[in-house]
Amino acid sequence: MDNSKMLYKISPGENSRESVLNILEKHPEVEFVSFVGVDVWGYSTDEKIPVRMFIKDFEQMMKSGVQTDGSSVMLPKIADLNNAKVDIIPDRDVNWYVDYNYGNIDEKTGLPVGTLRIPSLLVHNETLEVGSRVILKKAISQFKRELMQLISDNSYICPYLGIDSADDIAEFELTSATELEFWVKTPDDIADREQLATSQTLKEQYWKRTVGPVRTALERALTILDYYGFEVEMGHKEVGGVKAKLVGTGSFDHVMEQLEIDWKYAEALQAADNEAQVKNVVKDVFRYYGLDVTFQAKPIEQAAGNGEHTHLGVAAKLKDGRKINLFTSLDKNQFMTPVGYGALMGLLKNYEIVNPFVASTNDALNRLKPGFEAPVCIVTSLGHDPGTPSRNRTVLAGLVRELGNPYSTRFELRSPNPKSNTYLVIATAYMAMLDGIRAVLEEGKTPSELEKEISKEYGEEGFYLEKDRIYRSEKNVFDEYTPAERNKLFGRAPETVWENIMALETNPGKLAVLYRGNVFNDLTIASYKEAMIDMWETELSVRIIHEYQDIVRECVRIKGEDETDLDVENWRKVSDLKAYLMKDSIRKKSLFTRTRNALIEKDYPLASMLQVEMHAKVEELIEKYSEYKKNIF
Repeated sequence: MDNSKMLYKISPGENSRESVLNILEKHPEVEFVSFVGVDVWGYSTDEKIPVRMFIKDFEQMMKSGVQTDGSSVMLPKIADLNNAKVDIIPDRDVNWYVDYNYGNIDEKTGLPVGTLRIPSLLVHNETLEVGSRVILKKAISQFKRELMQLISDNSYICPYLGIDSADDIAEFELTSATELEFWVKTPDDIADREQLATSQTLKEQYWKRTVGPVRTALERALTILDYYGFEVEMGHKEVGGVKAKLVGTGSFDHVMEQLEIDWKYAEALQAADNEAQVKNVVKDVFRYYGLDVTFQAKPIEQAAGNGEHTHLGVAAKLKDGRKINLFTSLDKNQFMTPVGYGALMGLLKNYEIVNPFVASTNDALNRLKPGFEAPVCIVTSLGHDPGTPSRNRTVLAGLVRELGNPYSTRFELRSPNPKSNTYLVIATAYMAMLDGIRAVLEEGKTPSELEKEISKEYGEEGFYLEKDRIYRSEKNVFDEYTPAERNKLFGRAPETVWENIMALETNPGKLAVLYRGNVFNDLTIASYKEAMIDMWETELSVRIIHEYQDIVRECVRIKGEDETDLDVENWRKVSDLKAYLMKDSIRKKSLFTRTRNALIEKDYPLASMLQVEMHAKVEELIEKYSEYKKNIF
């Protein structure tokens, strides 16, 4: 197919009626239109409107969109079945992308059939804007509006930014970028956890040369992504995976590899939309070449999970045409400006109410465990000195700088994964950052004072950061601190979705940060909490316990030759664990049954505690059964 003949996007300046009709007439391969709204789960709508209907009713659809109901989107407490009217209204301020079906070739053009996907806002009962894109849009607006007022009211900051006054600023840019990690495999192949763990330890796959269908699919995906204008920077193998097998037909089988794709940053809302389209392209291209792709945070135990490091920056366009990075210090002896320090401190101090939007699933929390370069501690690294940018990969939020490139200064939030709702991650992160900027500027703090604040010792009072925490470490926080020390110094990380979501109730002062400018409110928080708890409860009671039951059943006794007393003892340990996990009696219920009963009775604290125990016991069972098998002929 000739990619140069295909339509990939319609930019904001091209979405007038006349322009859109002209573009679509030149591209008959685009046969459908879809309005893409995003609910609180992060799920997007997708309907197929024939282009002829879209052209006919263009003005009306641009104004009123299309209508759905509460059963089509996840908006609990907002769009209930008895009050379910939801309109999907097109957003004309961002790019519209064409999604191609490579398995359906248009007979007239010889090109894949395309669907023009238009990012949209969800509106309930014609007045209430709801959903993830709406929240991010509100957060961006609130951040820009309040930051302008803060700079205007606290003019001491202007020399640090290289401006005379707030009047020099034309507008702000909130720039963000994500990077996509994913596992790719041939269908139906089951991972050998020990092989994967060994390969990861030896770093046999990291940045190695891709081969076979993986190479073809990766190269094809990178080429197509550039047609969309994403400006791909790199695609490479990640740390996880094992070597594929070349079979007799000359094709590769048993593919089990982890990849990463990076592309250029964009303004915050556009960056979230871009990520959604990148995922669509990657899935479609790899499936076209017979490969399964998963964006799960932790698809394989004992192997590296999929991260999606989220980069956050703030720039200002000046009226004289210049652009400045508000985090980059003009003084080479300082790490950042006061705005940069404030933003980073705000993100760290308020992370307890950001985390529920970052790690809202069982899968996400399975990834966030020590030992896999996954951040679990609320801490940052600045670098050993301003002339040495940090390369510490163990912290939650790192300061990224390139000496000689003032535009590069930004923060890398390392905790999100490809299944995180990027719209809400970015929204909550910027609202947390704004809180820190406000505190710093209103106190008139200098960079030297702020470096001291963020570097304070445990138990030391600060003007903004909490007394009994430390927030900066240039050490490997997994190797240099014990688990008890990490919990004391950085705060205890939540182990279950329930624990994480409850942070929205136990931190009312921090939650107020999200309420500024009505970005969030009681209704949106209640809706989000109910959606996430419902997902957690359903997944735990149905999927996770079922998967654990399969693991228990797979641990069967093996009739080997010359069974020894060690074999008998090893099997006894396995058998006892199996019974404790899964076997009920009249007087005693198994761990699985007790967990299900706790969920039925809505005793979520108990269910959360039992989930932690279940996971530990299943991991112990897998380890004990592996020991047992190794001694059997």
